[in-house]
Amino acid sequence: MSPRAGHAGHPARTLAFVESPVQLLNVLEWAHLQGLHGAEPDGPPSVPAQIRRTVAGANPAAGAELTVVVLSPTDPMTRGQLRRMADLARDEGYRVRWEEARGGTTAPFHTIGGLAGSLRRADRIVMGDPFSRYVQLLLTITRARDLVVVDDGTATMEFVAQLARGERLVRWHRKGGRPGARDLLFAPVSSSARRRLTPSEGRRVEVFSSMPVTETPGGVTVTANDFAWTRARFGPPRITKGADMVGTSLVETGVVDGDHYVEAVRSLAKAHGATRYFAHRRESTEKLHRLATETGLEIVRPDLPLELIARRGPIGRTILSFPSTVVHTLPLALAGTGVRVAVCDIDPTWLTDTASPRAQGFLSGVTGTARDVHRLAAVSLA
Repeated sequence: MSPRAGHAGHPARTLAFVESPVQLLNVLEWAHLQGLHGAEPDGPPSVPAQIRRTVAGANPAAGAELTVVVLSPTDPMTRGQLRRMADLARDEGYRVRWEEARGGTTAPFHTIGGLAGSLRRADRIVMGDPFSRYVQLLLTITRARDLVVVDDGTATMEFVAQLARGERLVRWHRKGGRPGARDLLFAPVSSSARRRLTPSEGRRVEVFSSMPVTETPGGVTVTANDFAWTRARFGPPRITKGADMVGTSLVETGVVDGDHYVEAVRSLAKAHGATRYFAHRRESTEKLHRLATETGLEIVRPDLPLELIARRGPIGRTILSFPSTVVHTLPLALAGTGVRVAVCDIDPTWLTDTASPRAQGFLSGVTGTARDVHRLAAVSLA
């Protein structure tokens, strides 16, 4: 990151906004690469100063300060993982500010009002979800000239493509639907955010990603995330002889039919001898209960992002997944361990009637690029 971000006489102030555990993990990966250290808190430090550390040999941004702002969601599983990730961020010496951003009708006003001063003073803004209305609203307040987008899973691929084509920012599984009343009301803010995320003279935009980026907008810097912090901090894991499965929230987002998904998991587990199913944090309790009953798999609710769980171990010698972020991230996090990541395509007949017209192509692209980049094996249901 360019050293110009700070003002003369003090280090650059970096403010990161996260709404999910994976976003916070990727902020830590980005900060590790940049050599950032924690911002001095206004009150007594939550972590002793002596454990704050920087990365040896880092670039000139090593004088920068980082404060992580958690815009907490209401989902209990996500909140639990975020609290664990926040503890890891504090262990690394970073200041963490937890905001109950959705705790009632007045919460957004209190959150935005309380962050306004920090937003105006920040030299650099890091965000995990440029599609988030919360983040887009915060972008209208900041004067920062350096903007960084870290991975929020496969959505990052779509964000970069939409920015390159000058399209409005819409999540891939909603693409093709008619804008609702709230979308139309929020359109001016979304358009402003898109303009701010477009590089210009005096404004720098970086995308930090482990995803393949095929359409790069002019002027955007793309930096590869190879999970160096994760590999340095955890593992290597103990590897078991069996296979593990990774769950997805494709049913919960309305892309894949629930009955077809359960049958696919049952068939895949039987064909490849899987014994454990690592649930996605957004999978419903009802669906997971059904999976346990009908497949015999042990359902595991991870308390951290799967990249860290797998790196800590124990983990199966083979990891089976449907198209998702982990087919790109796990090969990086588990590099050198001998663990094999394999992917099963989504059959078009599994899609719901309400799935976006682009769903099949997007999901095929996720697996296809993962096979090209990481040489992943393809697996079938029988």
